[in-house]
Amino acid sequence: MIKCTNVQKEFRLRGNIIRALVDINLEIYQGEFVFVQGPTGCGKTTLLNVMSGLDVPDDGSVILDGEDIARASEDRLSSIRRQKVGFVFQDFNLIESLTGIENVEALLWPTVLRSKEIEDRAIQALRAVDMLERKDHYPRDMSGGERQRIGLARAIIHQPRVLFADEPTGNLDPEAANHVLKLLKDLNQDMGTTMVVVTHDNSLTKYGNRTLKMERGRIVSGSKK
Repeated sequence: MIKCTNVQKEFRLRGNIIRALVDINLEIYQGEFVFVQGPTGCGKTTLLNVMSGLDVPDDGSVILDGEDIARASEDRLSSIRRQKVGFVFQDFNLIESLTGIENVEALLWPTVLRSKEIEDRAIQALRAVDMLERKDHYPRDMSGGERQRIGLARAIIHQPRVLFADEPTGNLDPEAANHVLKLLKDLNQDMGTTMVVVTHDNSLTKYGNRTLKMERGRIVSGSKK
């Protein structure tokens, strides 16, 4: 599903060069559930951004579902993200003025789909994360765990091939965090969605089948269960 070859990424900060990704060589197979861990500033989020097409490497190739997104145009990257990739973020990124179902439907706006089909897909996604009963509620009336489950429904409404999650449980209590990871695991198993999740919480990696460890922009280990 994802293959990174000799990927490099640098940033300039106050006149200094920060090597965010150094010689990244990595393969993630279809249907895997992979965690990425490491200390703050080690390059975890940069790696997710590069693998998902949110950012491009300075050098190397990134093959996503058979296509080198490191050399794709911005229009093509937008199309790939819209069709093949789902995102879940730590801060939920919900629109406060929209209801739960409207936040989920918003991912498909604008679209050639009919409004009834969009609604049906949103209901299906909400049902998958056990949030259908909250579809008409606004984010301000939801707990952190409920907001994240709405965010997860939004991420899967277009049935992505791969889902990237950056600290999806960072703002949740342990019970809610485990609930969200169980949902991700169920989606991984039931839909075959490839999962790539950044987390600081070692207790959550039990839900995956591989954990990548990063230090100073490098992958230093990639254990398999």
